[in-house]
Amino acid sequence: MGEKTKKKGSISYAKWGYIFIAPFFIIFAVFQLIPLGSTIYYSFFEYYRSGLKIIGPSFVGLKNYITLFTTDLPKYFGNTILLWIIGFIPQIAVSLLLAAWFTDLRLKLKGQTFFKTVIYMPNLIMASAFAMLFFALFSDNGPVNAVLMSMGTISEPISFLNTVWGNRALIGLMNFLMWFGNTTIMLMAAIMGVDPTLYEAAELDGCTPNQMFWKITIPLIRPILVYVMITSMIGGLQMFDVPQILTNGKGGPDRTSTTMIMYLNNHLFSKNYGMAGAVSVVLFLVCAVLCVVVYFSLTKEDDGLTKAQRKQLKQAQKAAKGGK
Repeated sequence: MGEKTKKKGSISYAKWGYIFIAPFFIIFAVFQLIPLGSTIYYSFFEYYRSGLKIIGPSFVGLKNYITLFTTDLPKYFGNTILLWIIGFIPQIAVSLLLAAWFTDLRLKLKGQTFFKTVIYMPNLIMASAFAMLFFALFSDNGPVNAVLMSMGTISEPISFLNTVWGNRALIGLMNFLMWFGNTTIMLMAAIMGVDPTLYEAAELDGCTPNQMFWKITIPLIRPILVYVMITSMIGGLQMFDVPQILTNGKGGPDRTSTTMIMYLNNHLFSKNYGMAGAVSVVLFLVCAVLCVVVYFSLTKEDDGLTKAQRKQLKQAQKAAKGGK
C-alpha cells in the first residue's frame, strides 16, 4: 500500500524538460527546417519571374544543377575559397602569435587590456561600413594614393579597385582586420586553460619556448583550433557584404571577386527561385563536406600510428579482452 502511494505521488520532471525546449524546436522547425526543405524542393523546378509573368514551377530534375556546374559556379567557388584563404592564413598566424605573447607570463607585457580591446574593436564595426571605408581610402583619388604620391613612392595613382589582385588583397585585408581580434581572444582563452605545470615541467627538462609551443600548446588547444577553422570556413563560404560593397555588386574586375553568395543573390534578384535553390543546396553540401574533412583531419589521434596499425592494435586489444 505504501509503495503504491509513493508511486502515485511521484513527479515526473521529464515532461517539463520537453516543454521548456519545445519553443526552440518549434521556432527552429518553422524558420530553418521548413525553408531548408522548401529550398531543396524548388531546386528541382524551373521557377522564375519574367516581368509580370511567373514561369513554373515546372519539374526539371537535375537540370538546374547541370547548368550551374557547366557555367560559372566552379569559377565563383574558386574565387570564394581563394578570398577566404587570403584572409584566413594571416589571421590564424597573427592570432596564434599574439595569443602566445599575451599569455606568456615571462614576457610581462604591460597594457595587455588596452591591446586586447584595440585588436577586438574592428570586430564591432559593421562589414558594410568597413567596406565603405576601404572603398574611400583606396580609390584612385583616395588618401592612400595621395600619400604615396606625395612621398614620391609612385608617379601616378594605383587603381587598387580595378586590378584583380589589388581587389582581392583588399578583401582579404578587410576580412583579416575584422576577425583576427576575435580569433586572438578565443585562442588566448584556450591557452590560458592549459595546465601551467606542463610548461614548468617542460622548462625543467630543458625544452625551448618553440618546442613547448609546438609540442604542448598546439596539441592541447586543438579543439579551439578546429572550432576556429570550421566557423571561419563557413563564414568564408558565405562571404557577401565586403566584396558586394567594395565592387559595387559587380564582383569585378571580370567577376574575379564574385563569391557564391553574390551569385546566389543575383538569382534571387532576378527572381529565379529554382537556380537560387540549387546554388543554396550546393553551398550547403560544400560547407558540410569541408567541415567534416577539417574536423576529422584536425581531431585524429596523435599517436604516431597509421590507420592500419591503429586498427590492428584495436583488434589485438579486443582479442586480449576476449581471452580474459
